[in-house]
Amino acid sequence: MGNRVTRGDFEWVYTEQPHTQRRKEILAKYPEIKTLMGPDPHLKWIVSGMVFTQLLACYLVKDLSWKWIFFWAYAFGGCINHSLTLAIHDISHNVAFGNKQARWNRWFAIFANLPIGVPYSASFKKYHIDHHRYLGGDSLDVDIPTDFEGWFFCTPLRKLLWLFLQPLFYSLRPLYVNPKAITRMEILNALVQFSIDLIIYYLWGLKPVIYLIAGTILCLGLHPISGHFIAEHYMFLKGYETYSYYGPLNWLTFNVGYHMEHHDFPSIPGCRLPMVKKIAAEYYDNLPHHQSWIRVLWDFVFDDTLGPYSRVKRLCKLAKES
Repeated sequence: MGNRVTRGDFEWVYTEQPHTQRRKEILAKYPEIKTLMGPDPHLKWIVSGMVFTQLLACYLVKDLSWKWIFFWAYAFGGCINHSLTLAIHDISHNVAFGNKQARWNRWFAIFANLPIGVPYSASFKKYHIDHHRYLGGDSLDVDIPTDFEGWFFCTPLRKLLWLFLQPLFYSLRPLYVNPKAITRMEILNALVQFSIDLIIYYLWGLKPVIYLIAGTILCLGLHPISGHFIAEHYMFLKGYETYSYYGPLNWLTFNVGYHMEHHDFPSIPGCRLPMVKKIAAEYYDNLPHHQSWIRVLWDFVFDDTLGPYSRVKRLCKLAKES
């Protein structure tokens, strides 16, 4: 991956991200992959079913004791909410209605946001573009932990705490690393979200609202599905900054585990990423990948060589907006 020097404890590189060149090579060799690009016709129906399932759950949990509220939030509702955040990830690439219907995608992401309990979709879209364009970019890619996170969360107990607090760091880090002006879509996202929260509170009381928000916080933190946060870009092997996971949890997460394939072809919906791997097998089969997100979390906590600093960083020039 080129020459490296140490600055802090991140792995600094001075080469382009690997996905750009691999994309060019694969498309030159397998132009049929272009046919996989475009909207997923099933995504809007799957997401709608998940949203309405959570609204039904709000009614069903309204009279439960608090211990069962938190149990079902972690074991059931939070899993759906985490899956919805990954649906929003796909929708941010316009795969619900296609690139020509960008506004429909934005509004549908706000709809998918409803069970999450807090406004998320519009802000995610704003920063996720930079994650792809400037992967590992210093002060641009807010997926990279801060120096404080790398310095402080360096022991097993502290790393465990850091995993639990991941939702907090993902929410606050952009405000420190790469603050941007609040957009009109973010305001609309917040107005719609808090209106729905108030309606749920008015209809069924506080417990359903807590069920939704607690599920989001718990299942974006220390939870098996959250292994994907660490699996995707933390450097388990020197020289490799993106990893895929091909295990069964992809069924619940819109194939977010096919992460090398996704960064190579972000306009291909998750449901078709396995086809990318199948067509261009020689490009992916020999790359390191993960077999278990639970094992990823275990190794991250207890392996002294892993921590928030285990990320590739690079200096990137700002691209001109078209």
